[in-house]
Amino acid sequence: MEISIIVSLMGGLGLFLLGMKQMSDGLEKAAGAKMRSILEAVTTNQIMGTLVGILFCAVIQSSSATTVMAVSFVNAGMMNLYQAAGVIMGANIGTTVTSQLVSFNLSAYAPIFLFVGVILTQFVKNDRLKKIGEVVLGFGVLFMGLSVMSGSMASLKDSPQIAAMLGGLRSPVLGIVMGTIITAIIQSSSVTVSILLLMAQQGLIELPICFYIILGCNIGACMSALLASLSGKKDAKRAALIHLFFNIIGTIIMYLVLTLAGGLVLDVIKGISGSDPGRCVANAHTLFKICQVLILLPFTKGIVKLTYLAVPGVEEKGGGAEFQLFYIGKTSMFSPTTAVIEAVRELEHMGALAYENLNRGLEALINLNEAKINKVYAVEKQINFMNHAITDYLVKIGQMTLPIDDSKSIGALFHVVNDIERIGDHAENLADSAKSRIAENISFSEESLQELREMSAKVNKILEYSIDMFAHSTKDHMQDIMELENEIDLMERQFQKNHVERLTRNECSAASGMVFSDVMSGFERVADHATNIAYALLAEAPEEEEE
Repeated sequence: MEISIIVSLMGGLGLFLLGMKQMSDGLEKAAGAKMRSILEAVTTNQIMGTLVGILFCAVIQSSSATTVMAVSFVNAGMMNLYQAAGVIMGANIGTTVTSQLVSFNLSAYAPIFLFVGVILTQFVKNDRLKKIGEVVLGFGVLFMGLSVMSGSMASLKDSPQIAAMLGGLRSPVLGIVMGTIITAIIQSSSVTVSILLLMAQQGLIELPICFYIILGCNIGACMSALLASLSGKKDAKRAALIHLFFNIIGTIIMYLVLTLAGGLVLDVIKGISGSDPGRCVANAHTLFKICQVLILLPFTKGIVKLTYLAVPGVEEKGGGAEFQLFYIGKTSMFSPTTAVIEAVRELEHMGALAYENLNRGLEALINLNEAKINKVYAVEKQINFMNHAITDYLVKIGQMTLPIDDSKSIGALFHVVNDIERIGDHAENLADSAKSRIAENISFSEESLQELREMSAKVNKILEYSIDMFAHSTKDHMQDIMELENEIDLMERQFQKNHVERLTRNECSAASGMVFSDVMSGFERVADHATNIAYALLAEAPEEEEE
């Protein structure tokens, strides 16, 4: 076999892989955020989740990306395991669209796709059109690679060694193992099946063994989600195992069918596909997946229960480590499409810690509780850790290519991290004031304590509304937040004035006056930070933010 054939085959495979990745990445960038919203909104039951999984995977051309996204949704608490199971099963059908496209041999049109893709990516300024151009360009590169590979494989037929090796491949188990290993390495069943399709078209490999290799490809495709889930919570690991168990059980079922009625299956597929072996491979890939989903969808609960046996126990927030992020993976992100969602969920968690610590600090100040003071300092260390870790994560994802809508929000997320960290600092200031009260025996009048409670109640409300607005990108509390911020500003001025009057009447000491004034000013600044958080991901911001 000439070295030129091998080089040509490698070059064609390289073009195919590059085109596949560029097309998939371009689709994720152009439509990922919108598809993610659909995925989040309509996966209320397993059947709907399955249909959405089919649609999503057919659009972004990657079952691995769809499954990883489902795993990340589970990790972020936006989807339960039963909903994820439907999406994962649907993705297994959607991924067969790639092999269907390849089987129609659109290589003759590849130059047109390349030309249009270059025009859109190089000469158009609109970001969304550029991303669409990347998809078109990837499509062209993919089919150029297929054309090169097809030509190389045609030459392989003349090699007696290759013909003997592939022609002698008849072991079903070996076929499954080969498909699993190759796909686990490439991390794309679409690519492996497409190569298999070309080999079948060139007569290099017989159809019966192709069917077993396809079954192995389905198992190997689970590798991406399994690797992504390693840095996630228990439910994320279970979601990845749903994908693995579904494909292993489905492979066993289809193996038994092929063993018992392989001739009938072959006749049915040939009857649907005609004389083209490539169409036979593509249709077998699709039909096997549809059959697996139809058979296993009613047993979704059993598959989910099986994952609980494989990954037992209940998730503990913090995972037992002193400082740990809860939604962001320890070593890597799940998917660029959900990277911002994970950051938002982690910031929501950080905001909740800061909110609780602020109230803990006030309680320590009012009741002079030393245990609460120490707890404030301990939680503040966790908040500081999260501040640095989330900032590092945002820097990392900011350097990657994200969906267009998500990339625009990175700058705002940096500000939110800072605002939440500042709120945590104010909780620590309250603990410091509590220590001063204890050390210097500073007393507050009952009127002062009541005003602190009133101010705290308003600040709590604006924080609740703000975190909810930020976490869910809703405008529901916009008016409430604007009114609360104005009320807090007025209260701060009025209560400061009231305390000065108490000082002049000798009802409070100068030391208590300083502490009271600092606490009131701190609460007013917390309200400002809360308002910043609320409007971080919205286009419009309150006018006062400019001051």
